[in-house]
Amino acid sequence: MTATEKSVELAGIAAQAAADKLAADITIVDVSDRLAITDCFVIVTGSNERQVGAIVDGVEEQMRAAGVKPLRREGERDGRWVLLDFVDIVVHVQHSEERVFYALDRLWKDCPTIPFVDKDAPAAAPASAGVDSGVSADAADEPVDEPADEVVGDEPAQR
Repeated sequence: MTATEKSVELAGIAAQAAADKLAADITIVDVSDRLAITDCFVIVTGSNERQVGAIVDGVEEQMRAAGVKPLRREGERDGRWVLLDFVDIVVHVQHSEERVFYALDRLWKDCPTIPFVDKDAPAAAPASAGVDSGVSADAADEPVDEPADEVVGDEPAQR
């Protein structure tokens, strides 16, 4: 069994809401073949407790706008790992240290992931964009036949 269309749509809404609050490492995992209680996990990272709280609030707000309320919330008091259970999906908002320590991505590595692309992210630029190397694109591909000129001049200064 694979995640339902509704679950994938809700996971996308939750992931985008998290991205809007600058969450990092956003992953959607289809756990429907392994768990009977939910279809998808949305796993996101916040860099500190305040950001974790902001991500949680943003996800809840967008999910409510989509007509879905969380069945329960866990971990909100500490702000290190907050779980939002929306039945069809479960959102894990983790502080970066908890993300590394508990390694949910590794735990569920055998499950397929669902691609997520932040709709508000700027288009990816080539790695060399904005860098002027001083070498034309044509010259960069040409092999160098001649050795560099020797440096001739005054002897180095004594220290």
